[in-house]
Amino acid sequence: MKRRTYINVLTVFVAVLGLTGCSDFLDESDPSNFTEDEYFTEPHHARSSVNAIYASMRDPMNSGFGGATWSMLEFATGLAATDLGQAVDSYFVKDLNNTSDNGYSLTYWTSYYEGIANANLSIQKIPGITMDEKEKKRLLGEAYFLRAWYYFNLVRIFGHIPLITEPVSSVQSEDLRPSQATPEEVYNQIVEDLKTVESAGLPWSDTSGKVSLGAVKSLLAKVYLTMAGHPLQKGSEYYALAAEKAEEVIASGEFKLFENYDALHDPAYKNIGENIFMIQYQTQILPSDWQIFIIPYNKNISAYSAETGGIYATQDFVNSYEPNDLRAEENQFFFTKFTHQDDRSQEVDLGAYFIYKHLDLEAQLSTGNSDLNWSLIRYADVLLVYAEASNEVNGPTTAAYEAVNAVRSRAGLPDLENLSKDQLREAVWKERWYELCFENTTWFDMVRLQKAFNVTTKQFDDFVGHSFSYGPTLGERELLFPIPTSEILNNPNLVQNTGY
Repeated sequence: MKRRTYINVLTVFVAVLGLTGCSDFLDESDPSNFTEDEYFTEPHHARSSVNAIYASMRDPMNSGFGGATWSMLEFATGLAATDLGQAVDSYFVKDLNNTSDNGYSLTYWTSYYEGIANANLSIQKIPGITMDEKEKKRLLGEAYFLRAWYYFNLVRIFGHIPLITEPVSSVQSEDLRPSQATPEEVYNQIVEDLKTVESAGLPWSDTSGKVSLGAVKSLLAKVYLTMAGHPLQKGSEYYALAAEKAEEVIASGEFKLFENYDALHDPAYKNIGENIFMIQYQTQILPSDWQIFIIPYNKNISAYSAETGGIYATQDFVNSYEPNDLRAEENQFFFTKFTHQDDRSQEVDLGAYFIYKHLDLEAQLSTGNSDLNWSLIRYADVLLVYAEASNEVNGPTTAAYEAVNAVRSRAGLPDLENLSKDQLREAVWKERWYELCFENTTWFDMVRLQKAFNVTTKQFDDFVGHSFSYGPTLGERELLFPIPTSEILNNPNLVQNTGY
């Protein structure tokens, strides 16, 4: 049975955006002069309504002295630290003292359900618009993909959640207070949506940042990999499906690893090469504001006036990289030194391992206005999905080794070879921890595997009972985040996750 739900602020359209070029996701217009039925009458209404769905992706990225929602998924790994004392929500997660009053969870919940509401509206209304049928199909494909993307994140963060597939038509509707679907029901909807999009006629890649077939198949591979593990534990059949979809992306030849890590944080490489799907930003129009969150606290190194010290890697994690791993060297994934803002010949010791892989250098050195996108799916992830999934089905194969070794080769590491299935499994897990750190991926891996990387032993512990290097120990409740208090109070049909 399909369900509807409420969101805190019901909106017909949110941030309806412009129609052409790079500003597709950025130029906002005011739809307040339109009713719902009046708006969905022209082909450009279809385009702008779909553009509005993308907007909710940016909300968790908003950063400042109060914290940053996206950091929640990093502090939950035990691999991140902070100097931002007033960002109490960061400490609640980091020290495993989290509660349902945490504002980070609330932002994820409300923003992503807002995105889902806009997707549902587009999916319902676009079929009735007279327009080119191929373009209509592609737009509907984008809407279905984005709905799947939001649900994939929500179900992994919160577990049992409301499943909404139609717009809510009245503020008086009983559908505003739904019960929760099971995770399996949500995953089945995600897969159904993504399968629909596979035949939507989308191009393999899209340099403007719109949903592409490469993004669809990559996300489907990640969904199948997750379904193979916890909580559904569907096992080998779904590992095979994950490997199949990842292999399709690899075989397409549309994507490739960047030659060096500088390209990961160079705005010139937005939406091309390794970057399969990204959150879109544009300098001077809608700049990426997480830059201030990753700047060391008040070290006077940046063109930005705010330097929050909001997040950085623990030294124990960086020290756990293999010897000679390029990713752990200065100015690769991390940095411990930078030049002073008033004298670029003067070097400042930062005192910790800050995140260089996300640092927009031009913005830091001169503009204070970043043009950098945030990568949601990159090709390195797809290669590692393939290596892990195919190994689970067929054991070590030449193709599995080629996939993981491509990632290791760029890091300056020797090829893996002559490993058992169990050995290759953990070797690929390690590559995921090292390669995809601080990209909102590691905690999701921890939950689906119910494993955590021990930076001291360099082995994998069971999730429950694993102790972070700075003390706190994970319990079963940390496998999910709490449903926000306000949602529980407003909807008596919601049941809080265990332990909160």
